[in-house]
Amino acid sequence: MLTPVFENGILHRLDSRPPEHCETKTGTISDSSHDLLAHMIDYEFLEAAKREVEAAGYIPTREEVRRILSRDKTSWADIIIAERRDRL
Repeated sequence: MLTPVFENGILHRLDSRPPEHCETKTGTISDSSHDLLAHMIDYEFLEAAKREVEAAGYIPTREEVRRILSRDKTSWADIIIAERRDRL
């Protein structure tokens, strides 16, 4: 049995974070093929991303990614909306 906590949008193991910084949640994480939202998952993109990560040779830590992204002042939402508009 694993007891996760939700902190800043990320699930962590309960014993990995100080309790005063955690909000506990109860939920079920499953790999069910009956997932009502499964049709929305872009499996082709996920496989391409997996191949890209495997080929990279080096995977940055979460802190490195946070540091890199903190310098990005662009609106990711605007970019995604524009890409979707281009597809229509």
